[in-house]
Amino acid sequence: MKRGNTLELLTLTACETAVGSDRDALGIAGLSLQAGAKSAVASLWQVDDQSTAQLITQFYQNLHQGMSRAKALQLAQQSWLKASPNSHPGYWAALILVGNWL
Repeated sequence: MKRGNTLELLTLTACETAVGSDRDALGIAGLSLQAGAKSAVASLWQVDDQSTAQLITQFYQNLHQGMSRAKALQLAQQSWLKASPNSHPGYWAALILVGNWL
């Protein structure tokens, strides 16, 4: 999601894109914020591709309804918990929002 010359939201759904080290807090997500992105959605551990695709699709549908980034991610995760037989946190809790939550 880009507005003008500002990258509003970078979505990094590959495995462990929010995992940092001593040199880079929050991994690629943290580096993207340092490079000027307003916010990023990233994962804390290895994720299931199919589950993540469904979750991120719901996240974007929520965003298009006018929700804040934080609310859109929260509701996508809650929907996953209610509707999926894979309600274990390993399927939905890896994705986090860093930076601007609005």
